[in-house]
Amino acid sequence: MGKNLEITEKLQKYIDNFSLKLNPVQQEIIDYNNTLGDIKRMQVATSQCHFLHLIIKISNIKNALEIGTFTGLSALSISLALPDDGKLVALDKNEETSRVAIDFFKKANQDHKIKTIIKPALKSLEELKNDKFDMIFIDADKMNYKEYYERSLKLLDKNGLVIIDNVLWHGEVADEANIDKFTLYIREFNAHVAQDKRVEQIIVPLGDGMTVCRLL
Repeated sequence: MGKNLEITEKLQKYIDNFSLKLNPVQQEIIDYNNTLGDIKRMQVATSQCHFLHLIIKISNIKNALEIGTFTGLSALSISLALPDDGKLVALDKNEETSRVAIDFFKKANQDHKIKTIIKPALKSLEELKNDKFDMIFIDADKMNYKEYYERSLKLLDKNGLVIIDNVLWHGEVADEANIDKFTLYIREFNAHVAQDKRVEQIIVPLGDGMTVCRLL
């Protein structure tokens, strides 16, 4: 059976050299996040930016929702891939990081596509309950992942996609001896999705692991 490669720093640089190039503002966000210390871990990986771009293009996504925006790298990646008349609703409760993200959206001339809502996501999702989306990207607080997922399914058109980040949780989900509460949240969430007959799903080992679900 084929074995997945270990992606070393050297190999990642090679991949970057031969892959889709980042928009200059995407790179600015990455550089900015590198100044933030440990909290930069909330940023998606470059490979995930490219994956989201490809998924949106090949699936003809026009209306997207993001739950958890941080400083805007994933949102900008989504918006850049959307058509000119595409729309993204970005949810985050942190006013400071949301202001930073909005500034980056303006700098990239994408603010006309992106509506940012700054309040707890569960409240925003309740307000959006009559809306429909082609794709929803979840990358927020892990304790509410199941609730975000369930509400997201109600907002999807048929064949719509829900993509969830951090599902491999630094590899700790596979360590049965690890009973850290966040590891347990993710492990239980993964089991919930795996047993869900409303979707077909795969886990893609990019970044910290992404689950891609298609609503049947």
